[in-house]
Amino acid sequence: MSDERPEKPLPELRASDADRDRVAERLRDAVAEGRLDMEEFEERLEAAYTSRTYAELEPLTRDLPAPAGAPVDHRPAAVAEPWRGRIGGAGTSASSSAVAVMSGFQRKGRWTVPARFDAVAFWGGGQLDLREADFAQREVVINCVAIMGGIEITVPPGVELDVRGFGFMGAFDQRDNPGPFEQGAPRVVVTGFAFWGGVEIKVKQRKRPPGGLSLRKEL
Repeated sequence: MSDERPEKPLPELRASDADRDRVAERLRDAVAEGRLDMEEFEERLEAAYTSRTYAELEPLTRDLPAPAGAPVDHRPAAVAEPWRGRIGGAGTSASSSAVAVMSGFQRKGRWTVPARFDAVAFWGGGQLDLREADFAQREVVINCVAIMGGIEITVPPGVELDVRGFGFMGAFDQRDNPGPFEQGAPRVVVTGFAFWGGVEIKVKQRKRPPGGLSLRKEL
């Protein structure tokens, strides 16, 4: 059977909370199976929750079999299709924020989402379309502040979406489910605050995939 691991492991990419939790769960299984004693388990568990990159996570389960019997590989598949070339690298713009005060803003088409993007709408509105965007890293955070205004975020199916915002006489509304996230897809964390306003997250197919690639097969 051929080795289908990515050509480049990208160990420098930051690990997410979900990545650390998956490693911790595998370590708990290993204790139950008698593969690790409690001392080894506690040492590895502490290392897992203090790890910052995939390079630090990978050795913790390297000598443990996965449930199906294959080695656990926590290296990101950021170079796998259809996300090849869209994660990492220099951004197309130095801007890491957008502000609308009694006005509006829009980001769409081929742009680069930085590791953290701040969006503010005060008596105004904004649109962030990520369907054709590149991503500075595998996990990006979009922090939204909507005060008597609205912000709309559109993501393609297959991304890992984590909405954590808070609304007071306002709302953070995730309209759609992005479905199972695809291997190598970015993780988009939406945080922030809405007061007499709203932040709406939509999931839509891309209209013109760059290079003729499709994020999902059409049904």
